[in-house]
Amino acid sequence: MEIQIGRGKSARRAYGIDEIALVPGRSTLDPVLADTHWEIGGIRREIPIIASAMDSVVDVGMAIHLSNLGALGVINLDGLQTRYADTAPILDKIASVGKEEFVGLMQQLYAQPVQPELVKQRIQEIKSSGAIACASSVPANAWKYGQLAAEAGCDLFFVQSTVVSTTHLSPEGITSLDLAKFCAEMPFPVVLGNCVTYEVTMELLKAGAAGILVGIGPGAACTSRGVLGVGIPQATAVADCAAARDAYAQESDRYVPILADGGLITGGDICKSIACGADGVMIGSPLARAQEAPGRGYHWGMATPSPVLPRGTRIKVATTGSIEQILRGPAGLDDGTHNLLGALKTSMGTLGAKNIREMQQVEVVIAPSLLTEGKVYQKAQQLGMGK
Repeated sequence: MEIQIGRGKSARRAYGIDEIALVPGRSTLDPVLADTHWEIGGIRREIPIIASAMDSVVDVGMAIHLSNLGALGVINLDGLQTRYADTAPILDKIASVGKEEFVGLMQQLYAQPVQPELVKQRIQEIKSSGAIACASSVPANAWKYGQLAAEAGCDLFFVQSTVVSTTHLSPEGITSLDLAKFCAEMPFPVVLGNCVTYEVTMELLKAGAAGILVGIGPGAACTSRGVLGVGIPQATAVADCAAARDAYAQESDRYVPILADGGLITGGDICKSIACGADGVMIGSPLARAQEAPGRGYHWGMATPSPVLPRGTRIKVATTGSIEQILRGPAGLDDGTHNLLGALKTSMGTLGAKNIREMQQVEVVIAPSLLTEGKVYQKAQQLGMGK
């Protein structure tokens, strides 16, 4: 149903994750019986959580920990890990500067060129430990870094930007990435994102994506919505993109998972995202709180270093426990940010959902709250993550 904003413009009502709630079913089950396994790009995992390709969240060590715990972590090939052989002093400097110096410092640090040998080295370091190696690049660098990642044995590759599409108009002489060709010619599965609509999701699926990232600008460290005014509240975005996934699966007999990406902080947020149709989630700030995270208790957006239009902010998330506590428990906090797997299993048990596919079918109701998705930053502050 469209609502008239004024005589010349109508709009569809959309909903954020905080505006919905899940309805208990007629039956329940013991949480130990809830099966949370899922698959992306032929890789089967117990925890439907992928750590964002952000320099404050994933380095080699963190990627290994996440893989060993049953989740996945994505290393940012456009980030600090591939620009500096030793990132420790760089990360210390980022954590030490004041707010006024932050953006300038980031632009300076990210001006250092990516070193091709470090692209291969980081992936090989993850692989040598027996962990699953996932890497990410912006579309402009996908061919260059994708080939290097393939040589290093990358298992899953992410092509990510604020908004990605199969139709991109560029100035004369500048060619954009052919996503279908990239997906077809690379030796690994390719996840594409980000998008928020049925139509673009369908186009990315037809291009050969092994997974779709859903979400534009709702994250705690991202200010794209404030700077660009672009995005759709996450519950509606996930439901729309999930509908495209299901329609495509019927047409092609190929089921491609979608991941809610951005604005998810607690176990409840993850549960509601899956209930809206997501197969898994990509999260950043909740994992940046881990002792093993490279951010030193801080988290920042991927577009913060942009020399033209910086988007993103540095938030102090603090360190609240180990990555094992955050993912598997035992929880040391009662605010929903620890034991995310336990929260999902308990919710599934309460709702009577035996697996992820059944969780996607549970009843959802609209439950307006004073805390809407447009106030993710305030929510982060409430949880001690936004100062």
